[in-house]
Amino acid sequence: MIKELTRKAKIAKGVLVEGGITEFLISVLRFSERQIENLLRRGKQKQAKHLINTRANYTEILNANFLNSKSSYKATKKGPYSVAWVIPPPGKGSGGHMNIYRFIKFLEEAGHACHIYIYTNTAKPGDLEKLHVMMGDSYPEIVAKMSWITSSRQIKEHDAIFATSWETAYVVFNAPRASKKFYFVQDFEPFFYPRGSFYYLAENTYRFNFFGITAGKWLANKLSSEFGMRCGHYDFGYDKTAYFLKNTGKRKEIFFYARPITERRGLEMGILALDIFHKQHPDYIINFAGWDMSDYEIPFPYENQGIVEIGNLNELYNRCVLALVLSYTNMSLLPIELLGSGTIPVVNNSPNNYEVSDNKYIKYTDNNPISLAAAMDEIVTNKLQIDYARKAAESVKQTGWNRSGSAFIELFENEMKIND
Repeated sequence: MIKELTRKAKIAKGVLVEGGITEFLISVLRFSERQIENLLRRGKQKQAKHLINTRANYTEILNANFLNSKSSYKATKKGPYSVAWVIPPPGKGSGGHMNIYRFIKFLEEAGHACHIYIYTNTAKPGDLEKLHVMMGDSYPEIVAKMSWITSSRQIKEHDAIFATSWETAYVVFNAPRASKKFYFVQDFEPFFYPRGSFYYLAENTYRFNFFGITAGKWLANKLSSEFGMRCGHYDFGYDKTAYFLKNTGKRKEIFFYARPITERRGLEMGILALDIFHKQHPDYIINFAGWDMSDYEIPFPYENQGIVEIGNLNELYNRCVLALVLSYTNMSLLPIELLGSGTIPVVNNSPNNYEVSDNKYIKYTDNNPISLAAAMDEIVTNKLQIDYARKAAESVKQTGWNRSGSAFIELFENEMKIND
């Protein structure tokens, strides 16, 4: 250290003698700048370390020893029951959240008391008032109160607890053991990720010994056959007061469910197919809805509808002869709603879709741009298009949500009578 200081002092003296005071001060300034840069660089290197992100709470995952743990639920009580729901924070236009609230309402109408825990993996909970404003009138009206939580320790005693996503499943697993544990499964969530940690952290939750109530038959079959999970399912429905046939004339528009933030909705595949279709039928207006697409370069003219309020969807659907709705995991709720409005859904042909609904007016098609465009061409060139729209709407008249709600309540109440 002393030798280094002596060396630098000799250098400074030499600069002062040979270059004068001005050169000496410039050298000091440059030396100081280099020292500051080195300090900043070292500081940035320390700050650049990445935290281990497990999406679900790290501690909750470690505590969820599902290989060596058993539930202690005893079916000693008759209903009505106290039911907790642990959900991720709701978002505007989130069909999954609206569906959760729909089934909470069914439970309340059956006499059960519900409480909603909004789980966030951050230290700072959100503002409930702002959340209510964001939800507006689009969410079903329920009695259940909402609370923010960041830990399973904040969940009170309930007769039953529902997990609603893989992140919340870890929280529910660590919640009071005396509660009956359910899993409200709307999609196969490992498919949301590449084959990595998140994929398998999500997949492991299907081994938690929760009773699964799934959206459609495909999920129930998959979870029971691949993971040994006990499951029941409800069939998809739609709100007949929101979606109905009103345009009985010729339609010159089409609809595309465009969700760039949701890879399973196949944005790129859809655009490729629509590009082919537009070249064949440039007179048809193409509506994009589901997300604001203004920041995207689309190679053909389109109408950017963004996130459409539920109250305005039927008007849009009734202008469209068909709707391109791709899904690479569980089927979207949209095809049944679209049929109610007389709009023919074009959907990729795979078990995750046709096992959910075998309605003959859903146009299941091979998953490539050429086949999808050909299916759309076939629909718009159908000379009996108007009559076909009417028959499509008639085909789902018995598919209301009340039937789904009855199936759900029956599954829930029967399971509450079984010891774990």
